[in-house]
Amino acid sequence: MTPEEVMTRYEQYINPAATKLFRFMGLASVEGRGEGWTVTDTEGQSFIDCLGGYGMFALGHRHPKVVEAVERQLHAMPMSGKVLFNEPMALLAEKLAAITPGDLQYSFFCNSGTEAVEGCLKMARLATGRQEIIATDNAFHGKTFGSLTATGRDLYRTPFQPLVPGFRHVPFGDLAALEAAVTDQTAAVIVEPIQGEGGIIVPPDGYLKQVEELCHAKGALLIADEVQTGMGRTGRWFGCDHDGARPDLMAVSKALGGGVMPIGAFVGTAQAWAGFVEAPFIHTSTFGGGEMACAAGVATLQVIEEEGLLDKAARDGAYFKAGLEKIAAEFPRVLRTVRGRGMMMGLELTKEGAGGMLMALMIAQHVLVAYTLNNPKVIRIEPPLILPVAVIDQVLALLHDAVRQVDEVIDDL
Repeated sequence: MTPEEVMTRYEQYINPAATKLFRFMGLASVEGRGEGWTVTDTEGQSFIDCLGGYGMFALGHRHPKVVEAVERQLHAMPMSGKVLFNEPMALLAEKLAAITPGDLQYSFFCNSGTEAVEGCLKMARLATGRQEIIATDNAFHGKTFGSLTATGRDLYRTPFQPLVPGFRHVPFGDLAALEAAVTDQTAAVIVEPIQGEGGIIVPPDGYLKQVEELCHAKGALLIADEVQTGMGRTGRWFGCDHDGARPDLMAVSKALGGGVMPIGAFVGTAQAWAGFVEAPFIHTSTFGGGEMACAAGVATLQVIEEEGLLDKAARDGAYFKAGLEKIAAEFPRVLRTVRGRGMMMGLELTKEGAGGMLMALMIAQHVLVAYTLNNPKVIRIEPPLILPVAVIDQVLALLHDAVRQVDEVIDDL
């Protein structure tokens, strides 16, 4: 099919409004082939991927070792029948227990980050016998009912009221507000180590460790939503590692599948898992933990270790961020600030209209970026961790030119 024929079918059978928006933003292309840090459309145009599937493509597109592991499993046992034991799932669970912080030990595998968050919320209530969940303003945890209730933006919540009862929200990074909110009925506090869709908001140093200590003092559990920050994105295995925080439950997904297979998981301590041990079929998934997905997960973690991607993300992320800060200093009328850690960065613009224009200009220069869902004034940059420094320099040069163009018309936006 031609691109126009594909987009016509999107309009007729998927979502006409979304199709029009994509056209308007200059995204009138059809994905053809991904390789490394580039995406080539069906017309032969190549784009530098600085969005990374919202964190999914940490290893880039079609990493050969992940593809090989999935192909090998495809020709053996692609999906689990859920009756006999599953070797790839056992290996991945063992590996997650080894790399996750603290006493996290047990894993349940699902298909997405939202499902992982839902599992964490259920396990917290089951383990504590309490009902209340504390989340943070501007958070994003997903769009199914439980995860949506934890999400901190009314734009997504209001149309689906009433949501799950027992949830409260406090400002992110405000320990005093959290301390005032947690009671003897609080089952858990759920928090992102860095708010991704909220605008790449990094909390104060030590915040996550203090949240852990507060939770445990009150008999509540700490849930770390590492769906976007996990698997090396911030320069450590997990975002909570920067504070030395030890959550009781952790949600992971996105990059765990190596950009090849969809997979999610929630990981818990023995205490958090106690109710699940007593009733092992109280939470199940037909497709969760499939052999191909778990084989992709095992290969992904091996690649991160073998290629030194934690150190690379920290080092190259700092270099990238310094370059972004230089551009922000040169064009303060356009860029208010640069935030982030590792290869998870956000550019906050001075005007919301400037975000859409900057995104469109970058796409026109064949660089894929997008703004964050909960804050359209922030352009996110989450490229593959394998992105070479030479390509970072190329992106910075193109971004400088795009910001200069926005600066010329900023008064009219």
